[in-house]
Amino acid sequence: MMRADQQTNIPPLRGRQLYEHIVERILDDVRDGRLAPGDRLPSERDLARALEVSRSSVREAVAALQTEGILRTRAGAGSYVADDALARTQGLARNGRPGGPPGGADASPSALLEARALFEPAIAALAAERGREDPHAAELLASMEEILDPESAEGRARWNDADRLFHRQVAAMTGNPVLVAIAEWVAEVMDQPLWQRLRDESIAVPGRMRIHMAEHRMIYEAVAGGDARAAEFYARAHIERVRRYMTLD
Repeated sequence: MMRADQQTNIPPLRGRQLYEHIVERILDDVRDGRLAPGDRLPSERDLARALEVSRSSVREAVAALQTEGILRTRAGAGSYVADDALARTQGLARNGRPGGPPGGADASPSALLEARALFEPAIAALAAERGREDPHAAELLASMEEILDPESAEGRARWNDADRLFHRQVAAMTGNPVLVAIAEWVAEVMDQPLWQRLRDESIAVPGRMRIHMAEHRMIYEAVAGGDARAAEFYARAHIERVRRYMTLD
């Protein structure tokens, strides 16, 4: 019998998310030669129809494989199997997690946004009930307002950092440590490659950074001004827009 203090190499059990099943299906097609280097993947719409899944799940799977270098994107032409895709698959364990987050911060962007839509409006409303200005939140807003340059990869990275930390700070404004812990976990997921890639693609569209910036400003002003109803409304509208831009458009 194995002693309690003995270490094993048995990985923990975890449920696989839908996009991971799609990733594994495409990896199998590459390994088995059904997809060869240079082959073009069907469109998101066609792939979703063939696999009988949502387009958002296909988008997440493709982004994960792009992050790992298995797929390459050609502007205006779609996604193609990379020349060295087969070699790259050898470095990925079967049933692996390309583009996925390490440790416990595990959620697809669509799953995270679904959850955020449920609790972030309530967090914003509670923060507003304890309405007060917050220097750190104001500093993060100022940082985002200085960037607003979707052509710059560095600028998008700085924007993404300020964005995720701003939402964490709104939770901190509630003064509730449980909500802060939830927001910390959300910020961890928003710092993972899959989220960052889809977010970068989203805010690269001209005008979207400015829209998000305006929404952030309205959330903050409502919270700082003690208007719980407005804070909840603006937070809900913002998350819905992010969801539409990242996973549905």
